[in-house]
Amino acid sequence: MSARYWLMKSEPSEASIDDLAKAPRQTLPWTGVRNYQARNFMRDDMQVGDGVLFYASNADPSGVTGLAEIVRAGYPDAYSWKKGHKYFDETSTKAKPVWYMVDIGFVARFSAIVSLDTLKRTKGLESMMVTQKGSRLSVQPVTKHEFAIVSKLGTKR
Repeated sequence: MSARYWLMKSEPSEASIDDLAKAPRQTLPWTGVRNYQARNFMRDDMQVGDGVLFYASNADPSGVTGLAEIVRAGYPDAYSWKKGHKYFDETSTKAKPVWYMVDIGFVARFSAIVSLDTLKRTKGLESMMVTQKGSRLSVQPVTKHEFAIVSKLGTKR
């Protein structure tokens, strides 16, 4: 199967591209996703080697801050079983997990954020999910072409 491409949003207070770059082995688990569509992407579709646009949401400005890749395909999010944890979900069990996560690895940090405004103004990105009004999904697919455009924007700044 050929590689797929994704945009993954994180608030900088939760995880930033710098946190990923400084993490042990430059990898982090992408935990805490509590949206079924995003969960399904992680559980069913993301594979090792897939490219990731690392997006800082609720930042000033919000936008793509760098590149990552999937280094571990979907597996159950153990925080959903941990009573008292902010990601605990009593409906999720080890026998029947509800929530999943992936591990991502650092690839590159952009010298400047490719802002949402820039994404919206860039030819070829008109259909990109993140540029659509009301798009709030934290894990979303992007095309190979969109990934290439954003990567080029980020590396030429």
